[in-house]
Amino acid sequence: MNDRTRAPNALRYADAGVDIDAGNRLVDRIKPLVKATRRPGADAEIGGFGGLFDLKAAGYSDPLLVAANDGVGTKLKVAIDSGIHDTVGIDLVAMCVNDLVVQGAEPLFFLDYFATGKLDVDAATAVVAGIAEGCRIAGAALIGGETAEMPGLYGDGDYDLAGFAVGAVERSGLLPRADIAAGDVLLGLASSGVHSNGFSLVRKIVELAGVDYAAPAPFAPEATLGRALLEPTRIYVKPMLAAIRKTNAVKAMAHITGGGFIDNIPRVLPDELAAAIDLDAVVVPPVFGWLARTGGVETREMLRTFNCGVGMIVVVAAEAADSVAASLQVEGERVMRLGSLVPRTSEGVVFSGTLSL
Repeated sequence: MNDRTRAPNALRYADAGVDIDAGNRLVDRIKPLVKATRRPGADAEIGGFGGLFDLKAAGYSDPLLVAANDGVGTKLKVAIDSGIHDTVGIDLVAMCVNDLVVQGAEPLFFLDYFATGKLDVDAATAVVAGIAEGCRIAGAALIGGETAEMPGLYGDGDYDLAGFAVGAVERSGLLPRADIAAGDVLLGLASSGVHSNGFSLVRKIVELAGVDYAAPAPFAPEATLGRALLEPTRIYVKPMLAAIRKTNAVKAMAHITGGGFIDNIPRVLPDELAAAIDLDAVVVPPVFGWLARTGGVETREMLRTFNCGVGMIVVVAAEAADSVAASLQVEGERVMRLGSLVPRTSEGVVFSGTLSL
């Protein structure tokens, strides 16, 4: 039936606010982006009802599968309010694949979920382009996704993201290892900025400061505040996998996300051990000093909310610390020697020194 023969009062899906044609245009636009993420085990074609991955073709003999899912949180509001959509897709991938590599797993494939009130094809294409770029950086194939247009559930211009990643690790290489011991060294890998947690507090501080996202960032005047805050989460996958395979000395890793140092590091330690961290060794990016000063945020609150300049913690034996650090530096990482593991008496993380805020 065409429009000429349609009943005068007959409703269509479009009358309820859902544009199927816009969804199809989005799929056509993102097909080459998805295709660019091909890797052994996946041809990265989309359009079917499910994505396929050939684990044998990826070269594993006795693998364990590791799965993770995450979102970008209220960092999305900064993207929406500033009209910058090309980086949050990288964040989405990073938040998932960094959780895989802490268990020694190589990300294999990724799926995304994009939900909005009314589909803006240009904005959605920019988001998916970021997702494809994140997958490329991580070495994961983007094998599928879902776009949901839900008028009435999301406000005008709003959207939400969720990501799902699956990786593999040979059974013998699963982290954390059982030989973690007092005296092991803690290496910190530099973050690229705020990453993707704590943004409800970030936005509150921006509101209190009265700074527009289009204005120069007070801590980085060469960029707008929106662009500076949207610096994407660093993806540590390839440097960490290289260090694991080259040195065979990485015992554990902790991805520093929501909960900061205080909540995340103990998750990978035996109950009888604590992390002793020298805050003088932390290289703090200017954004965190600005947030702390502008919002009057105390140091301990900063350490439990933000990464404060350290996006990943790596646990290694003392005698292997230099070789692991060297491997990571060759791969482009900035490495900080932050402290060591000690017998636990009370808290899982103990601090000395002063955080340079």
